Amino acid sequence: MRRARRRSLAAGTLIAALLFVVGSLAIAQTQRYPDKPTGISIFSSPIEAFDNRDPTQIRFGQLEFRGGLVLVSKSRAFGGFSGIHLDAQGTRLLGVTDKGSWLSGRIVYRVGRPARIADAEMAPILGRDSKPLAARGWYDVEALAQDDDGKFYVGIERVEKIVRFDVGRDGLTARGDPITVPADFKTFTRNRSLECLAVPPKGASHAGALIAVTEQSLDAAGNLRAYVIKGDDVTRFSVKRSGEFDVTDCAILPPADLLLLERRYSLASSLGMRIRRIPLATIKAGAVVDGPPLIKADLAHQIDNMEGIAVHRNARGETIITLVSDDNFSPVQRNLLLQFALVGD
Repeated sequence: MRRARRRSLAAGTLIAALLFVVGSLAIAQTQRYPDKPTGISIFSSPIEAFDNRDPTQIRFGQLEFRGGLVLVSKSRAFGGFSGIHLDAQGTRLLGVTDKGSWLSGRIVYRVGRPARIADAEMAPILGRDSKPLAARGWYDVEALAQDDDGKFYVGIERVEKIVRFDVGRDGLTARGDPITVPADFKTFTRNRSLECLAVPPKGASHAGALIAVTEQSLDAAGNLRAYVIKGDDVTRFSVKRSGEFDVTDCAILPPADLLLLERRYSLASSLGMRIRRIPLATIKAGAVVDGPPLIKADLAHQIDNMEGIAVHRNARGETIITLVSDDNFSPVQRNLLLQFALVGD
């Protein structure tokens, strides 16, 4: 029975990985963003257990599973979530999609577990001219970060831009202002570039600067190219690449660490997810930084194409890590929201 079960799991893993690759390659190039801010309904199905084999297990590495949701909407713009930010209470959500839309909403909790998304709204991400960035080809939005002044930054692949927005003042109608980026951004590997943006808070190493890490744009040693950007001051460093994992997002874990969300997929190794913890103090010019994983998961767990990460503290003082997935607007993938508590600190 155990051998048959293992064979069944292996076959299921292979099929799921194949569907993931096929779904990713089959994305329609249609632009999926609303014409204006539009309220939408999101239907939520609970994920009660993270481990598909053992629903009683809640501890995974240094994290404890606190619940999740499968999210579905009839809105054509819904999906492709590649970056997420939560407010200090973990209630207000702001996300971006890789087709150039904002998503805002409110996470409703029930007994400490996410139960649904209320008050959801989507809108086109706008440029200086009040026209959608996607309409000019700046649609592949892959990263989202907020600074201490409340300004939001989005990273856009293919065109290698970072654009700043005052969402706090203007809401989802905020117009983007591109910031100056290093000239060598133009040398990134196409569609393997800006995936991670984070801003360390006051008192931390590199406070107020933008940390940017590429998905799979490699240096001469085969590691991930990365930057600290503060005005005209640019520090270049690298992130150790290992296990065929590529960076999909990042967030600051106060007071002193950078969390890297990573993804791996292939027919040989299946779909995988990892979160690494990198001390901010190790980021220096020319350094190759690395850190231990908080969690590793594969298709034996409730994961998909995990692309967004956010950190907040709940009312009990626990550090909560929220993840979202990018379904690539594919019928064979899912939009997931997962939450974990950091318990192995």
